[in-house]
Amino acid sequence: MARTPEETLTATLARVAPGTALRDGLERILRGRTGALIVLGSDRTVDSICSGGFEIGIEFSPTRLRELAKMDGAIVCDKDARHIVRAGVQLVPDASIETTESGTRHRTAERVAKQTGFPVISVSQSMQIIALYVNGLRHVLEGSEKVSARANQALATLERYRSRLDQVTAALSSLEIEAMVTVRDVAVTLQRQEMVRRISEEISQLVLELGLDGRLLALQLDELTAGRGPGSEVILRDYAGSDASAEDIEQAVAALRELSAQDLVDPHRIAAIIAGAGGEASPDAVVEPRGYRLLSGLKAVPGAVADRLVEHFGGLQYLMAATIEDLMQVDGIGEQRARSVREGLSRMAESSLLDRYI
Repeated sequence: MARTPEETLTATLARVAPGTALRDGLERILRGRTGALIVLGSDRTVDSICSGGFEIGIEFSPTRLRELAKMDGAIVCDKDARHIVRAGVQLVPDASIETTESGTRHRTAERVAKQTGFPVISVSQSMQIIALYVNGLRHVLEGSEKVSARANQALATLERYRSRLDQVTAALSSLEIEAMVTVRDVAVTLQRQEMVRRISEEISQLVLELGLDGRLLALQLDELTAGRGPGSEVILRDYAGSDASAEDIEQAVAALRELSAQDLVDPHRIAAIIAGAGGEASPDAVVEPRGYRLLSGLKAVPGAVADRLVEHFGGLQYLMAATIEDLMQVDGIGEQRARSVREGLSRMAESSLLDRYI
């Protein structure tokens, strides 16, 4: 499967993260104030736009990259930056390819990246920056100190978001058990889920950029995202219409992720997404969960068994009221599993109500 430009950029950031040989070579070039143009990939398309230079086919090393960058010409490496294929070449990409850059080196880098599909690195001699070009995307590498400062600030934000998510999730569980859930309560939970997901992805990108310098931040991120509970797709499935298909749920999740930051704080926007999957549209409408979210918290209940339980009982309130004998009537539910489900739901109900009223 072909990678998207975003996925290619993420993979490239991992290759140029601090602690890698390629990043070491790039920083040597920066300190030497010579500039460079490096293509991370070699095929017939790359060969067709290369003029002059010479083939060397040597193993990659930071010092070799630094020395070859002193020459007036681009450097072509293999896609994993393990070997330097060519050096001192002039890149002649298609001039009709649109570019937003003004400098010769950066214009060439952007056009080559678009034409070949390979990442291209441009090291600016005058501006002292390292820019990555991947299929129309441009990303400027920053120093570890700046990235670490941004990551620490984002972690503090994630901690606040996670705390609020835990609060609204616990409140939703209590309201579900008491049959008092409104679409607004569901929308707030989905909103907080999406906020946590977005800031977590941003931090993951920063950790990736930091490479070895981001190990402690990675541990903090893992701690803050562990035990986050079911994702947005499970909540949407819980409150979608009974005839909603898997495709409807996928479309609803995609619509939620495409919301702008401004629209995400508007419960009416999220209510519209729930309605699009067959649920209630009014934020103040009282709704009944089908039970997927709470069942997902029980290790003894696989997804297929949860589907049969929901289909059999039709709603969370009926499921909560079911006896062990009632549960055993469902295909795949023996006495031991029925007891586990009954006790698990009872513990959830007791814990949620205690948290709400004590």
